[in-house]
Amino acid sequence: MRVPCSPSLVLAVALTLATACTGPASEPSPGPLSTPAGVARLEEHDSLSPSAQLATVAALEEDLAAPRHPSDGAGRAWLDPAEDGPVAVVARSPARFPVIFETGPLGIREGGAVFLMPSPFWGWSTPQTELPEAVGYTAVTTDAAGVRLEVATLDAYLLAIRIQGRDLAPGERLRIVYGAGPAGAVCDRYAERATTLWLAVDGDGDGVRAVLADSPRVDVLPGPAASLWLTLPTVARPGGPVRLTLAVLDAAGNAGVRLAGSLSLEAEPPWPGLPGRLILAPEAEGMAALELAAPPQGTFRVRAHGPDNLSGASNPMVVSEHGPRVLWGDLHGHSAISDGTATPEGYLRYARDVAGLDIAAITDHDHWGIRFLDQSPDLWQEIREQTEAFHEPGRFVTLLGYEWTSWLHGHRHVLYFDGEGAVLSSLDPRYDTPPELWAALRGRAALTVAHHSAGGPVATNWAFSPDPELEPVTEIVSVHGSSEAPDAPAAIYNPVTGNFARDVLDQGYRLGFIGSGDGHDGHPGLAHLGGPSGGLAAVVAEELTRPAVLEAMRARRVYASNGARILLRMSVAGNPMGSVVPIGPDGLEPAELVVMAVTTAPAERIDVIRSGSVVKSVAGDDLEELLLTTPLEGLRAGEYVYVRVIQSDGGAAWSSPVFFVAAPQDAPPPTTRPG
Repeated sequence: MRVPCSPSLVLAVALTLATACTGPASEPSPGPLSTPAGVARLEEHDSLSPSAQLATVAALEEDLAAPRHPSDGAGRAWLDPAEDGPVAVVARSPARFPVIFETGPLGIREGGAVFLMPSPFWGWSTPQTELPEAVGYTAVTTDAAGVRLEVATLDAYLLAIRIQGRDLAPGERLRIVYGAGPAGAVCDRYAERATTLWLAVDGDGDGVRAVLADSPRVDVLPGPAASLWLTLPTVARPGGPVRLTLAVLDAAGNAGVRLAGSLSLEAEPPWPGLPGRLILAPEAEGMAALELAAPPQGTFRVRAHGPDNLSGASNPMVVSEHGPRVLWGDLHGHSAISDGTATPEGYLRYARDVAGLDIAAITDHDHWGIRFLDQSPDLWQEIREQTEAFHEPGRFVTLLGYEWTSWLHGHRHVLYFDGEGAVLSSLDPRYDTPPELWAALRGRAALTVAHHSAGGPVATNWAFSPDPELEPVTEIVSVHGSSEAPDAPAAIYNPVTGNFARDVLDQGYRLGFIGSGDGHDGHPGLAHLGGPSGGLAAVVAEELTRPAVLEAMRARRVYASNGARILLRMSVAGNPMGSVVPIGPDGLEPAELVVMAVTTAPAERIDVIRSGSVVKSVAGDDLEELLLTTPLEGLRAGEYVYVRVIQSDGGAAWSSPVFFVAAPQDAPPPTTRPG
C-alpha cells in the first residue's frame, strides 16, 4: 500500500488541484500546468531533496495564484430522496447514487462546467459515460430548456459536465446518477462515516474550478466479520490495572461490525481473574474493553474464539515490578480531511477503541487533498476539537498535528504537545524551508519528524541538519517501508542512495528511531493490516501524559516497529537506547551490549549495527523471548550502536541508537553503568 500518491503522483496532483485546464469536453484533460519558468525558479534553491517534485510545487503555486470567480464552487447538491438513494452502503459493494445539483445565485455561464469526483484514493469506480453495462456508468440530465450537456471522463475518478447552448440560470438543476447502469458504482473498500461524493464548479468557464464544501455524503459500512484483534499493555505491574481491548474486524481491517454472540477467552499461562467468556451485544459494533487486574509476574498472551471460526491472539504482556513502561503510539496518519478516510472523530475512536493505542495524532497534509487544511480554518478547528475531546491523560493521549508536505525538502509532521498550534504551510514563503519551520516553532512544546526519508514519494533533504531540540527523532518505518538502511526488511520503494537513516547517522546526526503508520485507510495503529508494512512508535515512559511523552521523545527513549508490538530493551555499558555517552580518548572498555526482546511471533534474528555496518547477527531459533549479551570492543567517540529484531513473519523492531561522543578533557574518566 503506497500512499498518498494513488495511483501516481501526477494523477494525484491532477485530481486534487482546483485548477483544471480541461479544454473541450470531448478531449482528455492535459491536467494541471506548471510553467517552465515556475520550475526553473524552484531549481534555483540552494538545496533541494534529491527527489524533489518541482513540477508538483509549481502546479500547486499556480493553483494558489489562480483567480476564482464568485460562481466557482457555488451551488448546492444532495442525494435525491425521491429515488431512495443509499444513505449507507457496504464497503466494496455496488450502489446507485442519484445526485441533484442546483446552481448558485450567479448560475453557470455557457462553457462552464460541473465536475463529479468520488474519493480518488480507495477504489471507487471511475464515473464514465461510454459503457452503460460497466461499473461507474453515469447518466446526466437537465430540465433546463435550451441547455446542452457535454459529458466526458477526463481522468480516473473525474467526470466533467460542460454547459453548452446557453447559460445555466440560477436555481436550475442537473440530475447526476452515478452508477446508473446494472453494475452500479463500486464504493470505497474502507468503512467511513460521511464519505464525500465531491462536486466542483467552474462557473465562468475559465478553466478554474472550486469544490462544493457541502457535497453529498454517504456512510460506507464494514463487511462481514473476518478476524478478532486483541491488545494488551506491553508492560504491566503485578496486580496493577490492565485494559484488554477486543475488536471484530472485517477483511480490510474495518471496525464497526455488528456481531452478536459469545467470545471465549483463555490466557497462556493461566491468568486468574480473566473471564472465560464475553458476550457482545449488537449495539457494541464488535468492540469491547475489559478492565482487569494484572496477573503475577510472567509473560502472558490472551486468545479469543468466536462464532464462525473467528479467532485472534493478543500481543505479549510482560508483568514485572522492573523495567519501564512502553507506550504505543501512531503519530502520523491521515483522515478524510486530506487524502485518507475517516472523520477525525472516527479516526481517534479507532485508535483508542480498536487498535488499543496509548498515543495518537491526526497529521493531515497542509496543502494536499481535496480541500486544503492551510486554507480551511473550519477543518483545522475540527481536528483541534476532536483532539481535545479524546485526550484523557492516563488512558489515551492525543496530540495536535499536521503534515508539512514539502515536495522540495521532504515531508515532516509537526506535533504540538500543548493542544495549541497553527498550520505553518510548506507553501508559505515564511515557512517553506526546514530552518524557517523550526524558527517558527522555537520555544514551543512541539516536535517535527521527517518520514519516508530515504525515498518513497519524496526523500528528505538532509542538507539541513535536524534541529536537536525540535527534531530529535526520525520515522524510519511506515506503510511506505523502511528508511533505516538498504538491508532493512521491506526497505522503502524509490530509494535514494545515501539517504537512509543509517547514512545520516554516519554523517554525525543524532536521531532516535520511531515508526508510525502514515496510514490513509482510517486504521491508526493497524496500518500494517492493509499492506506489507506499517509503523508504530514505542515510547519508553512511566506516565501517559503529554509532557512525559515529549520528554521521552526529546531524550530519544523510543524505538520503532513496523506494526508488531515487540518489547525491546537495549543498553550498551548500562546506557539505554537514545543515550549520548561521553568517552575519553582510550575508548570505553569493557562495553557490553545487552538486548532483551519479547516478540509477537517466532524470532528470526537479532542484528547488531555499529557505525554503519551489521557487525553481528544472532539467530532467534524461533524463540519468542530472547536475551543477548555480547561485548563491543574498542568503542571510540563518534560511533553509534543500535539493534533490530526481525520475526519470521516479517515483523520487526529497531532500537534507537546509543551515541558515543568525546568527553571534555577535564571530565572524570568514563565509567560503565550497571546493566
